[in-house]
Amino acid sequence: MTHPDRDIIALGIRQPWAELILRGIKTLEIRSQPTARRGTIYLYTSKKLADIPAARLAIDQHRLEVADVPRGLLVGTVDLIGSRPCTPADADSACVPASLLENQHAWELGNPTRLSEPLAVRFLPYGVWFYPFKRKNSKNLG
Repeated sequence: MTHPDRDIIALGIRQPWAELILRGIKTLEIRSQPTARRGTIYLYTSKKLADIPAARLAIDQHRLEVADVPRGLLVGTVDLIGSRPCTPADADSACVPASLLENQHAWELGNPTRLSEPLAVRFLPYGVWFYPFKRKNSKNLG
């Protein structure tokens, strides 16, 4: 795939979650709503770090250097292959305690691919989904 691809939509994810997705450790993204979207998406790292205790635990457990993980950039792609209600058994794949999974949805991820160099976006996020290299078009967001 040639980057940047203007037609790939991006999902904003805070660190350390984006880094764990790229490493293939976090294979479920936990969200409050399901998604019908499927296919390859960009991973955009939010400028803010995740601020829940599970994030600090994940940083320590996987020996991440917070200062070294990119923020506010596109860092890679991942395939969004499914969406379903969470179960307590999803805790390890989501890198969070089972107590945070109640009434949440697991977005199933596969084939994480790190960009050789993180990319700055032309257009900043304006919601859960955004196109980093073209203007917002409500027909495209689905």
